[in-house]
Amino acid sequence: MIYSIIASCFLIVVIIVLAVDLVPIARTWTGRIHIGRYSSTEQWVSSITRIGTKWLKRTPTIKVTDNTRFILLDMLKGNYARSAIQHWQEAALLLGMTEQCRHTGEDADARRQVDSFLASKFNDKGEWRETPQHVDGAILAYAAMTWLSVDHDKYRPAWDATWHMIQQHLGEDGTVMYRKAMKDYRYVDTIGFICPFLVVYGLRYNRPECIQLAVKQIQEYEKRGMLEEAFIPCHAYRITNHAPLGLYGWGRGLGWFAIGLIDAWRELPTGDEAKKVLERTVIRFARAAVSCQQERGQWNWTVTRPESRADSSATATLGWFLINAAEIEEVSNLASAAAEKAIHYLMTVTRRDGTIDFSQGDTKDIGVYSMLFDILPFAQGFSVRTAHVYLAFLNRSRR
Repeated sequence: MIYSIIASCFLIVVIIVLAVDLVPIARTWTGRIHIGRYSSTEQWVSSITRIGTKWLKRTPTIKVTDNTRFILLDMLKGNYARSAIQHWQEAALLLGMTEQCRHTGEDADARRQVDSFLASKFNDKGEWRETPQHVDGAILAYAAMTWLSVDHDKYRPAWDATWHMIQQHLGEDGTVMYRKAMKDYRYVDTIGFICPFLVVYGLRYNRPECIQLAVKQIQEYEKRGMLEEAFIPCHAYRITNHAPLGLYGWGRGLGWFAIGLIDAWRELPTGDEAKKVLERTVIRFARAAVSCQQERGQWNWTVTRPESRADSSATATLGWFLINAAEIEEVSNLASAAAEKAIHYLMTVTRRDGTIDFSQGDTKDIGVYSMLFDILPFAQGFSVRTAHVYLAFLNRSRR
């Protein structure tokens, strides 16, 4: 009798383990059937926006591990997911919805969904329910701050807490660390996480030191973390000897630099001296990014190698950068043409239900990159952002 019970329990455990492993694989396989078959840009934009809106309510968990077997063990060990990773997934989805409403109007349903999302992140006093401990949280604060009808006075305690958290990550060189445990390193990711927030916060509350910090973070990376002639970033650099760390040309690394730069530039008022400084970098980086774009319109996970796999997250973020850089006359034609190619590529990797596929998974460490390419809410959100600006451009050109 006892052996029968043990055998039954063992069988149940095996079934659960197999189900946890096989269900995601089966879902991915079936989702890719007839991928990329969209008859019009408008249909595609509507489809990806619907998924982005759905995911804002319940954002898929992005796993830390690359394991596809015995996932349950990773879950039990706490190695499956991290809240900091979810912050930039949620931020991108909210930014996508904001861009949608900016171009199509902020309807009651969108307001309800965003209000519900904000209520899940902030309490009635406008404070974080769980104050971010890492700089990843600043991009979520930025996304909330730029929502069209956000009550800034209500949420100022959260914005102030985010600024305080960034200050706690300031290093001896006057720039911001990625993690306190890595005080000698400066990551390219940090530019995307903090610089747009710093600009918006600095402008709203008359804190010029915040804007100065955003500009310094970008300029220091230009000096220390860019491959000089190609003008593409390495993953990180060490402040003690300025040694580059990780890969030059990591696709999403270009994306982090791109969104931090372009959103900071966009938020600054015309004529502002900081905007003029950043504009020179935008022009130079636009040319560098276009030079790395592949024939089909994508950027690969290693942008300097045409043999490497395409990365939708790099393509979505660089597409966003270029469609905004196109406002600058000096690179307007170059940037707009490249952004259009990026849109066309993203259409080919969109599943039937509107999910953008083939984004690189989460990075494990400096120089240790994921070899899984699947869905990523971050890529979905930036695809929605880019798509609505592009659709508005198409509608203007047809008049």
